[in-house]
Amino acid sequence: MQFGIFSVSDITRDPVTGITPSEAERIEAVVQMAVKAEEVGLDVFAIGEHHNPPFFSSSPTTLLSHIAALTKRLVVTTSTTLITTNDPVRIAEEYAMLQHLSKGRMDLMLGRGNTAPVYPWFGQDIRQGLPLALEHYNLLHRLWREDVVDWEGHFRTPLQGFTSTPRPLDDVPPFVWHGSIRTPEIAEQAAYYGDGFFANHIFWPPEHTQRMVEFYRQRFEHYGHGTAKQAIVGLGGQTYIAKTSQDARAEFRPYFDEAPVYGNGPSMEQFTEMTPLTVGSPQEVIDKTLGFRDYVGDYQRQLFLVDHAGLPIEKVLEQIELLGSEVVPVLRREFESLRDPEVPDAPTHASLVKAKYGDAEPRQPRPNANRGDNVTGGSPYQDTDDVETSTEDAPYAGETFGEDE
Repeated sequence: MQFGIFSVSDITRDPVTGITPSEAERIEAVVQMAVKAEEVGLDVFAIGEHHNPPFFSSSPTTLLSHIAALTKRLVVTTSTTLITTNDPVRIAEEYAMLQHLSKGRMDLMLGRGNTAPVYPWFGQDIRQGLPLALEHYNLLHRLWREDVVDWEGHFRTPLQGFTSTPRPLDDVPPFVWHGSIRTPEIAEQAAYYGDGFFANHIFWPPEHTQRMVEFYRQRFEHYGHGTAKQAIVGLGGQTYIAKTSQDARAEFRPYFDEAPVYGNGPSMEQFTEMTPLTVGSPQEVIDKTLGFRDYVGDYQRQLFLVDHAGLPIEKVLEQIELLGSEVVPVLRREFESLRDPEVPDAPTHASLVKAKYGDAEPRQPRPNANRGDNVTGGSPYQDTDDVETSTEDAPYAGETFGEDE
């Protein structure tokens, strides 16, 4: 099981000191967080994508490439990449490049995002958010699996004889998680392609997350990718840790009370009771996190949000240290002891290469524009026997959906 941290990249005033960090300070702080995560033995670092203040992460691939260069083992990923307002051609190119630069230590999470003004900024209509997500991913899926793509859809110009470059490392596409808080159609999409489903799991009660994950598992099995228990599930979570529960609550209370996302609402005690937020000692975080398994089953990835609400970098690094030294080692041991032997590990680039090629050498595309198509010099569908080549059977392809409530 993989454990890690994620950031939504907010730039928020520290309610204790009254200081709001600059963009430069927050960007540097996030890099420090990622390096610290590897140092203490965590597996994954994820960053969100936003194009509006008070957030800074408008270019996740640039940031993650820098982090990959500073680390040796850490898997870098997103939380999330906007499949709606990004051109799938650019996603294919940029994340394939990140895959090469990180030597496969990456994957990505796709989602619709939750900031309405972003849609018109990038020439899209928020009322088409769901069909955009479905159509764009169908194209992205093909761009990484077919050397030459002919494609026509509703939301962008057609492609004729198009090759996305660079081709995926070892001709194996990055693993994709589909992230959602409330949309069953996204869980359906993840299940259809046999991809991972990441339940954000931050603001909602356990019953909601349980319903979403159960639906995804059922549909994963329906589409023939394995049994329901073999579906690939990730969860988000929030935590603030101190040596004692009293210290944790006293330290975090001013940040909770003024946090833009949940300040001036339910009390911290009410919120921790209703949602996965844990404010307490290492043992309290361990106990509550182990409880996630009771309602979602065995799962493959757990990410914690630790840097929100204006927390200074010094406190954030302390959180990461406690996660790595006192919380995650126990969680690894306990989750492993409880895991059903039929449940697979989290996919990695190495495991995906092994699944595709066995002991054979991976294919390495070598573009040659003067020989037929511009990658293989042969048929456009060479070595693509196992991929979809149209949108006809994709879930809800061509249909229009309104926003979910």
